Amino acid sequence: MPRATTLILILAGLCGSSLGQYNEEEDLAWLQYYLRQSRASSYNYVPYYEEESPAYAYSYPSATDTEPEPEPEPQQAAPWRCPQECDCPPNFSSAMYCDTRNLRYLPFVPSRMKYVYFQNNLITSIQEGAFDNATELEWLALHNNQIGSEKLGKRVFGKLQRLERLYMNNNNLTRLPGPLPRSLRELHLSYNQISKVPSNALEGLENLTALYLSHNFIFEMGASLKGLKSLILADLSYNNLRKVPEGLPASLEQLYLEYNYINAIPDDYFQVSPRLLYVRMSHNSLTNQGLSSNTFNSSSILELDLSYNRLQKIPRVNTNLENLYLQGNQINEFSISSFCSVVDVMNYSRLQVLRLDGNAIKRNAVPPDAPLCLRRATVIEI
Repeated sequence: MPRATTLILILAGLCGSSLGQYNEEEDLAWLQYYLRQSRASSYNYVPYYEEESPAYAYSYPSATDTEPEPEPEPQQAAPWRCPQECDCPPNFSSAMYCDTRNLRYLPFVPSRMKYVYFQNNLITSIQEGAFDNATELEWLALHNNQIGSEKLGKRVFGKLQRLERLYMNNNNLTRLPGPLPRSLRELHLSYNQISKVPSNALEGLENLTALYLSHNFIFEMGASLKGLKSLILADLSYNNLRKVPEGLPASLEQLYLEYNYINAIPDDYFQVSPRLLYVRMSHNSLTNQGLSSNTFNSSSILELDLSYNRLQKIPRVNTNLENLYLQGNQINEFSISSFCSVVDVMNYSRLQVLRLDGNAIKRNAVPPDAPLCLRRATVIEI
């Protein structure tokens, strides 16, 4: 027998005995990954799966100045297979990495996947049924693409009843996607083109803890936050809001509303959120006429940023407040009653940082009992 033939038979026998010791699907997945890596230098890009039959047809977006790219053939992937466009590490079989590959379409998502990453691509559309096979998904990253609302299937996320985190920031969305699964915990939609959030847009999301909607064009929120019973963080900064959202959730701890056009806050607005710790409303149009005497008198708030507004007086704050930022307003007097209703040994403010620079207050305007009231302050800038 020729020597080369003998060597091939020996290697085949060794591979057969090795594969028999492990789970067949895991070994096949590992072998596929190994072969793909070994031929990376001569990799011939094919936007579909080998030896598989049709399931979905994903079309490429047409370009006006170039020839349209050929449409990939519809595919059906075996449950353990990984699309050739992506990487599925053998030691993390429930994750699929398809990020930063200039993809213009969504590859098929195998049913075993829980974490899928499509960020930093050129995807413009997601067709209805794109994730119907991947009902186990928990994390779905679609940020930094070119997805528009008109090319997003109306119920594309409808069957993802285990989805916890959805990342769609930095796209071309003009409205909130929906309906969204009730399992969702984090929704990332910053840096889009959303202009309005209807009151029922987030209905049913009782498990949502973080909502990111900054850097949009939102001019109206209505009472869309009211039913979010688990919401901890709401980032609505850098929008076109002229009113604060109605009905804050009782669970809220962080509210970011800076860089809007808000000029008034209803009386007792923050009282419905007894866990609220951080409120940031800098770079708005707040005036003292738009505030009541108790607007910020909430015992839970630790940090309050009202810098760069149109305030002429220091608003009254609770003695539990620790950080107050008022720089860049039009304040012309230092009123100690804003911090302490009574000044004595037992009654004083817990304020540690107070910024009043960029106002019309003079240093000699500080009242003599200020050190007693603000005895814990380590930074006072005037």
